[in-house]
Amino acid sequence: MPLSKLTHYLDNHKVKYVVISHSKAFTAQEVAASAHIPGKDMAKTVIVDADGELKMVVVPSTHHINFDQLKSALGVHEVSLASEKDFRDRFPDCELGAMPPFGNLYDMETIVAESLAEDDEIVFNAGTHKKAVKLSFEDFRSLVKPKIIETAVKHA
Repeated sequence: MPLSKLTHYLDNHKVKYVVISHSKAFTAQEVAASAHIPGKDMAKTVIVDADGELKMVVVPSTHHINFDQLKSALGVHEVSLASEKDFRDRFPDCELGAMPPFGNLYDMETIVAESLAEDDEIVFNAGTHKKAVKLSFEDFRSLVKPKIIETAVKHA
């Protein structure tokens, strides 16, 4: 049932979206390839620990987080990847590693890489390793109200 919470939320807010079914994939780049989506258009959700507080960071699948930039932008002393045991209970309706970038649904601040905000649409895991959702970035921004900062660096 991972997808139902998200689609119910989107339907209640009268947002147009597309659900994309694909073969089982565990990384955002695998999802992009499986669903025939350019890697730069596929968002990946990463959970970080910022001075003891969990935050959701969303970057293009072709990028990784620049932790120094993120630390500076958030005004914190330490930022690191959160361990799965630290956050798995926050997402009881999602398969581990397939969390949608809707921190507002999980009582978590959402930070989005500026490079994603430049796109008209956003595509992301929908709580399962077999489904993705595509919707307009403006609808996503309106619903989630993410903090948009440049914190992503393209993979070398």
